[in-house]
Amino acid sequence: MTSATERLSPPRESTPRLSTPRALARLYPFAKPVLGRLTLGAVSALVASLLALSIPLVLENLVQGPIADRDPAGLAWGAGLILLLGLLEAVMVWLRRWFVLGPSTAVEYRMRTEFYERLQRLPVAFHDRWQSGQLLSRMMQDISMLRRWLAFGVVLLVVNVLTILVGLVLLFRWHWALGLTFLILSAPLWYAGYRFEKTYGALARQSQDQAGDLATSVEESVHGIRVLKAFGRGKHALVKFARQAESLRETEISKARAVGWIWFWLVLLPDLAFALCLGVGIALTQAGQLRVSELVAFFAMATVLRWPMESIGFLFSFLLDARTATDRIFDVFDEVNTITDPAAPQSVPAVRGALRFEGVHFRYQDASESERDLLDGIDLELQPGETMALVGLTGSGKTTLTTLPARLYDVTAGRVTIDGVDVRDLTLHELRTHVGMAFEDATLFSQTVAENVLLGREDLPAGSPEADAVLREALAVAQAGFVDDLPNGVDTVIGEEGLSLSGGQRQRLALARAVAARPAVLVLDDPLSALDVDTEALVEDALRVVMADTTTLVIAHRPSTVMLADRVALLESGRITAVGTHSELLRESDHYRHVISSLEDEDARTRAQEVNL
Repeated sequence: MTSATERLSPPRESTPRLSTPRALARLYPFAKPVLGRLTLGAVSALVASLLALSIPLVLENLVQGPIADRDPAGLAWGAGLILLLGLLEAVMVWLRRWFVLGPSTAVEYRMRTEFYERLQRLPVAFHDRWQSGQLLSRMMQDISMLRRWLAFGVVLLVVNVLTILVGLVLLFRWHWALGLTFLILSAPLWYAGYRFEKTYGALARQSQDQAGDLATSVEESVHGIRVLKAFGRGKHALVKFARQAESLRETEISKARAVGWIWFWLVLLPDLAFALCLGVGIALTQAGQLRVSELVAFFAMATVLRWPMESIGFLFSFLLDARTATDRIFDVFDEVNTITDPAAPQSVPAVRGALRFEGVHFRYQDASESERDLLDGIDLELQPGETMALVGLTGSGKTTLTTLPARLYDVTAGRVTIDGVDVRDLTLHELRTHVGMAFEDATLFSQTVAENVLLGREDLPAGSPEADAVLREALAVAQAGFVDDLPNGVDTVIGEEGLSLSGGQRQRLALARAVAARPAVLVLDDPLSALDVDTEALVEDALRVVMADTTTLVIAHRPSTVMLADRVALLESGRITAVGTHSELLRESDHYRHVISSLEDEDARTRAQEVNL
């Protein structure tokens, strides 16, 4: 049995591990449109490095000629040439930044928008399994890291490696013994880099995953701040957060140790190379095999190579961070979207709203083989314009059943049809214009009241008389006249998730949103649970008018909601065991009487609480 914690944790390695070059090559489709500019940036950086490498060659001639000959004019020309090379190098560095900064932000924008679009397209089952903090850290931190790597890391890594190779070749120009000494002492750096990749790569992935978990904890605490305060659990949440933050801190310290280890060798080995090369150079000079000007030029060249060699450690760790970020982003891009448009879609141009469940089975993906189907052979038919109440004990599968008409989940077996057409044969856009939903847990967005209510009416121009008429009608049905008392009426921007409103106000706006969509099929998952008895009665009276020509499937948790329905379906352990009018089921079904009795007891407790308040 999969635990709840496992369901909410994303897979750490959901795809086969690729080599670093192959993993980063997956960014090519995003970088392709700006590859020309990035290449020009790399060329500019390479030219800057070559200009820096040419300065020791000029210095050699300067020492050998004007300085040795005490020629002031030649010395001035040499100094001017070195100054010119330095200025050209600075210009090339500026050009490198100018070429890469704009394109890298364009890649970041494209990746972020496509990532968000992917999140919108992936089914609800995906979001059931993934923590929102993990997704947020991937969208913000990881994609920003890739932008910095494309603009800075990859260009300098390639250029600095080429600079080192060219510089090593030039070091052999003056004397093979000097070049060989420098090369031999630099060779252990490659082994140190190999060891570094093995250690740092795993730590980078662990760190970024832990940062995502930490973001999830912050998000949960912020959204649940009322609960934490009400139960006095702030300290408990802090202890949990501190434990996660400490784990992240320990991982970051381990990363710092790994970076410190590679930096130790990057600094030590060049210094040793300098010392030995100085000794070898002095011996060669005394033996007459090397001129002083060549020795000066050699050390000037080695000094130019010092920063590229030292930067390799930082750039290599940056490379591994980028590779880890790429893996994490493609964890989401590689997710299989099981709820997509059909290859050959059908259409229901004149939809009547006949809704039918035919042999429907459903089980969650992570359910074990020993578990029975949550919905185990549902057969149910709603006629156009009919209102069907769905009742059953907790855990019988009511909410799951209501998610199937709009394809929030797909059936495991059987099918759901609208006017005889399988919902899987309709495009998602058409299907969700025919099916509207209102949930018990009303979710609102940080937009105006009008934008929230008209969310499903993209066909209506904002602020038009038609939009205003639909808005007012929907608010009237939902008894949401309270919006006129808000500071800016229907143009008031409500707070995040509507938490500035009461539970009943949020539910009424969510119900108004479903009504405003004017669907042929309306699915209501107990949308009146937070309303007081008097307001509920007013809403039900208005809903009867709306439901007269709308096929409605409503989950009932109050006896009064059952009274709205033309017929009632009794759901028991994933199966429809009885269908009929309320009076028929009361007369014929013992289990129905038990369910209704439970609803009445719960309703009586709710009314008592309202009186006490």
